[in-house]
Amino acid sequence: MASSKSLFVSFLFLSFLCAFAEPCGNRRFNEGKTFDSCNDLPSLNCSLHWNYHSLSQTVEIAFRRSSADQQSRWIAWAINPESKGMVGSQALVAFQRDDGTLAAYTSPITSYATQLEQGNLSFLVDGVSSIVKDNEMIIFATLALPANTTTVNHLWQEGPLVGNVPGMHRLSGPNVGSMGTLDFLSGKIVVDKSSSRIHWKIVHGVLCTFGWGFLIPVGALTARHGKQFLGPGPAWFHAHILCQCTAYLMGLAGGIIGVLLWLGVLGARIGGGSHQYIGITLLCLGAIQGIVGYCRPHKEDKNRFYFNIFHYSVGYGTIGLSIANVFLGFHMVHFGTKTWPQLTYIAAISFLGTIALILEGVACWKRINASKSTLKHQIVV
Repeated sequence: MASSKSLFVSFLFLSFLCAFAEPCGNRRFNEGKTFDSCNDLPSLNCSLHWNYHSLSQTVEIAFRRSSADQQSRWIAWAINPESKGMVGSQALVAFQRDDGTLAAYTSPITSYATQLEQGNLSFLVDGVSSIVKDNEMIIFATLALPANTTTVNHLWQEGPLVGNVPGMHRLSGPNVGSMGTLDFLSGKIVVDKSSSRIHWKIVHGVLCTFGWGFLIPVGALTARHGKQFLGPGPAWFHAHILCQCTAYLMGLAGGIIGVLLWLGVLGARIGGGSHQYIGITLLCLGAIQGIVGYCRPHKEDKNRFYFNIFHYSVGYGTIGLSIANVFLGFHMVHFGTKTWPQLTYIAAISFLGTIALILEGVACWKRINASKSTLKHQIVV
């Protein structure tokens, strides 16, 4: 009796191992479709099935995601013929509408702000369809691959629905690293380890935007109008130095990360361009400004006039380059004007500009009143 129980337990254990040895290979499609190859993707409970036809250079695919909540989610699988990133990828998208009908279509992704709008892909696609069954959503399609190409950069993703429109997927966890390379001939899938590179890009953007793009203008505003509110003492000067030093240290840290990203130390190498060159220029200008400011002549020195011209010119030039480079950075990562990072920055800079105009108006009013008082005093005398 004990041996029978042992055999039964062993049988269950072996059945369990077999069931999980090749899960996607055990999947049978009731739609009359069969696939010779499959692979369980490493994240988001997804798997990919395919038949590769070498003579016609086509591949039939079935992209499958298992989830208990399919009605409020969209799924997508894409090939990027140009790079390993999201922008430039050619996607197959599916979701269930509010009325229960299914949407299955193609969507070329040209921006991080995409809402997965329907459009034609850069290669031929036929037979795009989808089904929902047993807590699974599946996309079917046939793709035409470029000649002599079997390995592609592919991505898979899922996200929430806002009404009947795909919303933004999560920007952390498995949603960030769901990409890699796929060889349709050998079946080999290599997951791209670029999630850390994406995190470093976010850190670089936050540091440089807040440091160069926000604190530097705040420091300049403090220097120009600080005496009106902090008095003629050294308080305004200390506040100015604190802002500029903090901004430069944040910009320096962000700049170092940017250079490492540019050189490929923190992942795949990012191509050079005006954003990188302006960033290096800003680091140099900030260092020069700090050194010259530390060695500034006394107020009574005749060279103080030339120092002021240099200090103001480099300072305001740095502010202009900083703001321009922030927007170039947004453009590099394909953030549209209506995306929240760019809208937040536009609102912050607009707020600073409004404050600057108000303070200039107050300062001008005070100067006019002071001139009138002086003139009255002279007339009385």
